[in-house]
This record gives sequence, structure tokens and C-alpha cells, in this order.
Amino acid sequence: MGSEEEPKEGFPKMVNPGKATILALGKAFPHQLVMQEFLVDGYFKNTNCDDPDLRKKLSRLCKTTTVKTRYVVMSEEILKQYPELAIEGLPTVKQRLDICNDAVTEMAVEASRVCIKKWGRPISDLTHLVYVSSSEARLPGGDLYLAKGLGLSPETQRVMLYFMGCSGGAAGLRVAKDIAENNPGSRILLATSETTIIGFKPPSADRPYDLVGAALFGDGAGAMIIGSDPVLSIERPLFELHTAIQNFLPDTEKTIDGKLTEEGISFKLARELPQIIEDNVESFCEKLMATVGLTDKDYNKMFWAVHPGGPAILNRIEKRLDLFPEKLSASRRALMDYGNASSNTIVYVLEYMIEEILKKKQQQKKESQEEESEWGLILAFGPGVTFEGILARNLTV
Repeated sequence: MGSEEEPKEGFPKMVNPGKATILALGKAFPHQLVMQEFLVDGYFKNTNCDDPDLRKKLSRLCKTTTVKTRYVVMSEEILKQYPELAIEGLPTVKQRLDICNDAVTEMAVEASRVCIKKWGRPISDLTHLVYVSSSEARLPGGDLYLAKGLGLSPETQRVMLYFMGCSGGAAGLRVAKDIAENNPGSRILLATSETTIIGFKPPSADRPYDLVGAALFGDGAGAMIIGSDPVLSIERPLFELHTAIQNFLPDTEKTIDGKLTEEGISFKLARELPQIIEDNVESFCEKLMATVGLTDKDYNKMFWAVHPGGPAILNRIEKRLDLFPEKLSASRRALMDYGNASSNTIVYVLEYMIEEILKKKQQQKKESQEEESEWGLILAFGPGVTFEGILARNLTV
């Protein structure tokens, strides 16, 4: 597995008493790095497929996703050990879960350790664990195996969120916020971990969406520490979580449709998903913004941490809200470097956002530019269709 560090510098703005804050971020990845330009040849070779039409279609999709690199658990070694994963129609859910259960725990442990190290306090100070994944199924769940892998106290209070898809990271953040604000002094570890092996299949003309998944999705893990009333001599709050809401759109439950079958997870995304998000995103954002008196005139004065479900979704949001191109740059960078890593991706977006803010602060010192946005939105969209949103304050500006 691999992990990356973010720079540490600067002093936080004043934190509102009792409000939950993000105190640290961390991420981790499997060792296998896939370059998008080589994906088509490797995928068709590994699945023994020689359909020229499907190859052309996947080649087009690989270009339109804007993804350049991704990390994946799947490897030639795994396919040698489990060749049945690349064969159409075989019952392989047991094999997939054997691989996935171990892989997501390993990645979640590493991302959590990175996050805890950045946080700066002992692991014994953690009081709660929120664990998110759509890539495993077992009893007890991955929350227990993560707690065991980290050596958390048996008194750690655990919450597990399964199969929430791309909105899982933001949903976990909403739950962690509620825990932090209702349990003074608590410190919550939020961990997300995902792998596409659970849904890996050979290409088929009968399942065109599988090609979209092959061109778009990646693996990895993310972690955050959340707590209120930070100890500023030790902790460095990054974002204050002001208001969090969740809405589902009635009669859209088939738009993102997934099932766990004997062949692993199979799912479909309806073509109208980007349009559905575009049609509803503005009213959803306005609900959050109204709590502090912000309006549509403030869109380009805010920061935007949007889960990059795909370029079409980002493009539609940018167009509907008339956002400056740079407002979604962190989301586009995360998509380019890691693909859509489901619930993890919002962590990667927030890390890139902090990196960009620190660069701008250095530039502002030299050029006396305007200050970076203090208020902003953290957004994600998942099965339901479900909208998750958090109005947040950037404390690093």
C-alpha cells in the first residue's frame, strides 16, 4: 500500500465553540498503479476478450473520463490465483469477498494511521469510529477489523455505513459531525475504503455500463479525524462543519441500481443521472447556504468540494451554477489522479483544496491578492438518488 502527506503550515481562524471540525486528513492506496493509456490493452488481455467494437468503445471512454491514473487492488497475481474472476457467468462472490475484505481493511488501516499521525494526538484519545465501504460484506463488519488493526480501545463506539456508494464519504462526515457535537470532548475517526474487485467483470456487449466502470473507477482509502472545540496547542482544525443535510429524490431509486449477486456486485447508472443532478443541485445548495444568509450571488465567492462522479456531473454543476472554472479544480484533479474512488474521493478533493489554498497564500504574500474563500460546500451524490451536503468554513485561509 502507499500513502501521501500534505503540507503543514499556517494558523487557523477562530473556531465556533461546539461546532465540529475536520482536524486531519489521510489517504492510502494499493500498490498497483494503472496508467489510463495502457488500461485498454491490459483489461482485454486479462479477460481474454478480442471484441474490436468493445475495445474501441472503451478506448473512447478512457479519453472522455479525463482520468489519467488510478490505483487498483486487481493484479496479474490475483488473476493467476483466481482465473475464474475473468470468466463470464461463474459464481465468484466468495472469492471476491475474500480478496475485498482483506484489501479494504489493509487500506483503511494505513489511511487511518497517516491521518492519526497528522492529527498529533495519541490513538487512545479516539472515542468513536465511523467506517464506510461499498466493497465488502461480512459479519462482524469492517469497522471491527479496522478497530482491531489499529489497536483501538474495546470501548471505542462504532458506526458502520455500507453500500452508500459515492455519497458514503460525505454521509460519514455528516454522522461524525453529529457525534462530535453531541458528545463534548469526543474525537471521531472516519475511515472509508473501496476496491473495484467486488464488481470486476469481463467486457460484454450486454453490459455496456461495465465499460464505464472500467474507464472511471479506482481503489483506495481515506480517513479524517473530526471533533469539536479543538486543542489549538496540539490540533490544527482545517474545516468547520456548520450545517449538514441529506435529501433523496423521490422515484429515482433505479437511476443508480446495484445488486450483490453470485458474480459479485453488478450495477447500472442511468444516462439521465447528470441531468438529474443538474436539475436539483441549485435548490439543494440554496437550502444549505440560506442558513448563513448566502445567496446565488455568492457562488463564486465560495469554495466547492464536489465529489467527482465523472466529468459530465462536474460540467453540469459548473454550468448550472455559473462557476468559475477554478472552483472545481480540486475535484477535477482528484478525478484525474485517482479516478472515481467512490466514498474515498471527497477526502482526496479536500486534500487538493488545502494544497491549492496554501499555494495561493504564498502567492498572496508576494502579490497582495484577495483572500481565499472562507465559506463553501462539500457535496456528494449517491444511490437514491441521494444528495449529501455540508456547509463548511475553511479555517486555513
